Amino acid sequence: MTDTSPPPPSAAGSLDYRVAHLAEHLASGELGELGVRLELRGDAVLLTGTVPSTQCRDDILRMAREELTGHPVHSDLLIAGTSSPDHGEDLT
Repeated sequence: MTDTSPPPPSAAGSLDYRVAHLAEHLASGELGELGVRLELRGDAVLLTGTVPSTQCRDDILRMAREELTGHPVHSDLLIAGTSSPDHGEDLT
C-alpha cells in the first residue's frame, strides 16, 4: 500500500509545494472546494473565493494553518448568501 500522506513540512521543501498540496487536498477532499484560490504573497498565503458556509470557511482555514505552519495565512473568503428571498421576482 502506498503512503499518500504529505511529507513533514521540513521535508516538503518549498512553500510552493505545500500550497499546491493544500489546493489539491481542498479540491479532492470531503469539502470538494474548487472555488478557493491560494496565492503566494511573499512568505504568506492568501485564500480567496466564495464558500457555502461559515463552517466550510473555518474548516478550510484550519486545514490551511495546519498545512502551512510557520507561514502567515490570510483569508478573504466570502460566505455565499443562502437566505431565502424576501420578495417574489417581478418578471414583467
